[in-house]
Amino acid sequence: MSRPSWFKGAEREGGDMTLSDHLREFRYRLLICVVAVLVAMLPAWFFYNWLLDILNAPYCNALRGVDPLSDCKFLVTNLLDPFSLRLKVAGYGGLFLALPIILWQLWRFIAPGLYKKERRYALAFVLSSFFLFTAGAIVAYFTLSQAVNFLVRVGGPEIDIRSGPVEFVRLSLFMMLAFGTGFLFPVVLVAMQMIGVVTPKQLSSWRRQTVLIIVILAAAITPSGDPISLAALAIPMYLFYEVAVLIGRLLVRKKAKSEDPASAEPDEAAV
Repeated sequence: MSRPSWFKGAEREGGDMTLSDHLREFRYRLLICVVAVLVAMLPAWFFYNWLLDILNAPYCNALRGVDPLSDCKFLVTNLLDPFSLRLKVAGYGGLFLALPIILWQLWRFIAPGLYKKERRYALAFVLSSFFLFTAGAIVAYFTLSQAVNFLVRVGGPEIDIRSGPVEFVRLSLFMMLAFGTGFLFPVVLVAMQMIGVVTPKQLSSWRRQTVLIIVILAAAITPSGDPISLAALAIPMYLFYEVAVLIGRLLVRKKAKSEDPASAEPDEAAV
């Protein structure tokens, strides 16, 4: 997809873009992301059965933990559910496959507002975001087995649970999306420190409030509502918070050292 002429002109001018230019660029980046997701949906559509087996495993393991003879099949009461389910799985699968492109377009949208030396972090931004989102989705998947087991047992043995496929897949995918988004927490904090919205010193002084906010946020975005999922999301988010503060301190020291004229004197004397 070639860039429009207005975009090339604005880029050549060193990023001096009007509000209308920013809106057009946002529409251009958004269009690329939508096309990428639609294209990535095709392989996810054809691998639907394989993806459904993976998503079904936590549900199946939980039911067989209660009844070893359970066939753990989903219950469908709406004729349109299988088609909507396949479309949903393909959509989320396409979103995940297109995630590197989406992250790259997001970076390209915000990069003009950064200094040239800060744009060098583009590759690290994209790779770390993709890695953390994937790690969050994997943690959510393995946590899902314990979450479903808790939800199945909490109602007691008198309840015969037969979940619909749409409801359970929605729970699985939304949980992986919630964990993946939560694991992007350090990337957001590092970016905020890079552009000067917050400082490492401020983040360090907000530790107590941050713990409370993280627990509330984790409880709000975990769809299952069980304590296992809450802990599996809240604990890594706090650890990521500490890592983001440490990275922020290193960036501040590096920036201060590069801007300190005295640091250049030994080199000049050596020359």
